[in-house]
Amino acid sequence: MIKTDFNNLKKLLLINCMILFGTSCVNKPEKIQEPEIRLITLDPGHFHSALLQKSKFPEIDSLVHVYAPYGDEVKAHLNLISSYNKRKEDPTNWKQKVYTGDDYLEKMFQEKAGNVVVIAGNNKFKTNYIKQSIDSGLNVLADKPMAIDTEGFNTLVQAFESAEKNKVLLYDIMTERFEINSILQKEFAHLPAFGELEKGSPENPSVTKISVHYFFKNVSGKPLVRPAWFFDVKQQGEGITDITTHLVDLVQWECFPDQVLDYKKDIEIVSAKRWSTKLTAPQFEKVTLKKEFPEYLKADVKDGVLYPYSNGEINYRLKGIHAKVSVTWDFQAPEGTGDTHFSVMRGTKASVIIKQGKEQNFKPVLYIEPAAGSDMKAFEIAIMDDLKKINDKYPGVELKKNSTGWEVIIPEKYKVGHEDHFAQVAKAYFQYLRDGKLPAWEVPNMLAKYYTTTKAREVALGK
Repeated sequence: MIKTDFNNLKKLLLINCMILFGTSCVNKPEKIQEPEIRLITLDPGHFHSALLQKSKFPEIDSLVHVYAPYGDEVKAHLNLISSYNKRKEDPTNWKQKVYTGDDYLEKMFQEKAGNVVVIAGNNKFKTNYIKQSIDSGLNVLADKPMAIDTEGFNTLVQAFESAEKNKVLLYDIMTERFEINSILQKEFAHLPAFGELEKGSPENPSVTKISVHYFFKNVSGKPLVRPAWFFDVKQQGEGITDITTHLVDLVQWECFPDQVLDYKKDIEIVSAKRWSTKLTAPQFEKVTLKKEFPEYLKADVKDGVLYPYSNGEINYRLKGIHAKVSVTWDFQAPEGTGDTHFSVMRGTKASVIIKQGKEQNFKPVLYIEPAAGSDMKAFEIAIMDDLKKINDKYPGVELKKNSTGWEVIIPEKYKVGHEDHFAQVAKAYFQYLRDGKLPAWEVPNMLAKYYTTTKAREVALGK
């Protein structure tokens, strides 16, 4: 009797379901889950925080909570997001809930309106922002550099320890790993035709990376307005701990892929130096829209000209391999040019080189040059065999012979612009969040990277 009543009840429920929903309830419909990732933007003083939202991400809640001090920086950030929402081609649909009270940091921790904090701004505060966010149980995606001095590095070490304890992920935005020339330089350097990576010497490093940047540039089609503090090394950091972060990261990533590095054992700073860039008052006004140098910059002003220490060079050994990274800044690139990158990896059989000069129309081009005295016929057979392996991952890549070796011809479909690399970084990080972990080598190698830059600063200062 009980069994019959139960069966009749199931039939009645099934009929009711079919009437209400017009379909069978035997197979439950899949639940529509809300996006798991909810962003919080903290004190967005750098345009990189907005570039992370230049694209749409179905896995992210479209409502983003912003906590910041009131001022031009947060307004510039919101205007950039608004421009992405209003563009005609593939507009985004972000909604921003903004809090700009003086207690913005306390308010963020009180509300915990999201689970991933995006931090890109004044580097004077960044490392402590990171540590406090991690301590409160929030994941963090941070712009580089995450530390600009030794004190900051020590705080970063504690932040990673806290991240492991709180089971959250701390990650920095390394866009250059997604640049196709760097990717292919790395790939070719680990194939037979390259041989083994040379040990090199301080005078002739095995790996050299030189980067040239400009203060005045366009971002998303408009002139970039930089905050005045960008030129204060106590707030932005010196060039030796800023852009060099990318270069040191590429050295580690290309030379020792997927390998764990120990900053206490594997790194030796051989030498380091720093020097300033000349910035006139009219140039400063053009890039900041400020008519006068603020008081905190006066120490670096001589005869009406600002001299920020934006340039740096590091010579070091990484697991016995000699590397040199160098970054220089000027005010504005010549017409038709922009930031440039030069990179060499020397192997026992060949070198893999990225050039981006006038001959390359200021676009990065990858070359392969066999070592002096090579049997050219044998090398050509070897490099063509390597190309087959490259094509397994990157179909369509070709080699074009020239007077010194080969130029790597890369299909346009792989050439993604710098601003779009931010979406690629974000997607990788969001996958790590879904996996609940970073690759085993990422955390120790982030520590190795920031140890290298901050220790080099000490050496450059003579400490």
